[in-house]
Amino acid sequence: MSRLNRRDFLKAVTLAAPALALHAPWAHADGKSRVLVVGGGFGGAVAAKYLKMLAPQLDVTLVERNRVYVSCPLSNEVISGHGEIKDLEAGYDGLQKRGVNVVFDEATAIDAAKRTVTLKSGTTLAYDALVLSPGIDFNYAGVEGYTEELANGDLPHAYKAGPQTLVLKKQLEAMPDGGTFIITVPPGPFRCPPGPYERASQVAAYLRGHGKTKSKVLILDANDSFSKKGLFEQAWKTHYGSMIEWVPGASDGKVVKIDPGTKTAYTNFGEHKADVLNVIPPHHAGSIARNAGLTNEKGWCTVDMLTMESSVQKDIWVVGDACTHGDLPVYPMPKSAHAAVTQAKVAVGAILARLAGQPAPTPYFVNTCYSIAAPDWGFSVVHVYRVEGGKLIYAQEAGGISAIETPALTTLRKLEAGYALGWLKNIMADSFA
Repeated sequence: MSRLNRRDFLKAVTLAAPALALHAPWAHADGKSRVLVVGGGFGGAVAAKYLKMLAPQLDVTLVERNRVYVSCPLSNEVISGHGEIKDLEAGYDGLQKRGVNVVFDEATAIDAAKRTVTLKSGTTLAYDALVLSPGIDFNYAGVEGYTEELANGDLPHAYKAGPQTLVLKKQLEAMPDGGTFIITVPPGPFRCPPGPYERASQVAAYLRGHGKTKSKVLILDANDSFSKKGLFEQAWKTHYGSMIEWVPGASDGKVVKIDPGTKTAYTNFGEHKADVLNVIPPHHAGSIARNAGLTNEKGWCTVDMLTMESSVQKDIWVVGDACTHGDLPVYPMPKSAHAAVTQAKVAVGAILARLAGQPAPTPYFVNTCYSIAAPDWGFSVVHVYRVEGGKLIYAQEAGGISAIETPALTTLRKLEAGYALGWLKNIMADSFA
């Protein structure tokens, strides 16, 4: 929760907590309203935790298919060997100790009229308010020749941290000196906008650190620019020379087809042979949101940015990577862990305010994103957003991005690399402890 909205948020929930039993529009005979949270990533976990923590009388249930969550932030460092996947893992004991009922199952369908969610096991859960945090799914058809089977086999995208991350790590380790590691970047929006470029940096860090200096990292990008571009390019020039090459969409960087047998990526006018081919397919909202009719024509869930409530379905709040924000201004909110956490807290404030018969607090949103481009070389961006006229506005007077030219540059970059690790520990604790 940002400092800017903390006062309004606490004011709303303080008013809400003692009034829930009197004003709750969903109260049942036992005096409890049922809030169901689907998806136990950063957004869903935070929503469940804060709902129960701020309103203990609520019946809060979290549905999550995996017993262990693996953080995508800092998973690129696992690929390079500069991080351990165990340090990215979190369980749900902390939420259970707080009184959240955690159900390890997969939500398969939503009946908004009946306010029920059906699980893969056949169980049906009723809700009064639903927080949906389904994350993203991949559009494998967006790259001809790529399939989910290939992703779970010899061509992992590793854009959901876990087993695929370790497969890609092994492929990098086996790549010969002089080989080519290709990363294909889909059209935006996609999860963690700087993620592919940080991955390229980490791959180069591994190759440089293991003496494979004749190797090449090729980024074939459907987009013409990317987050923190100047900072990444400075890091690449400083640490890797010409090892990393970025090809934007305007220069025929968009990959339209692959040949998995030969590990060849095809653009509209060219072809590129890889020793390791890392295809990141296009994204859209998780399937349960799409099946429930909550998505727009581009595959994302539109929400009311004042509350995070679905624009098409009352009493369903959508947070995290699955949501979008209508007509975006120049600075859209990225699909990041920090954004998901902020959105979840805004949704919590809105839900508790509705229970208390109070107006939703004025929301502010924050995104903080660290990237580690080389050992002891990190940088960051912090953006603050407010809502005006139903639109998300980037507050230019707040936040900022790491300076490219500054005294004591090396010292600053080393400090920010350390801050990235601290940020991860803090956001993991805020979400799961």
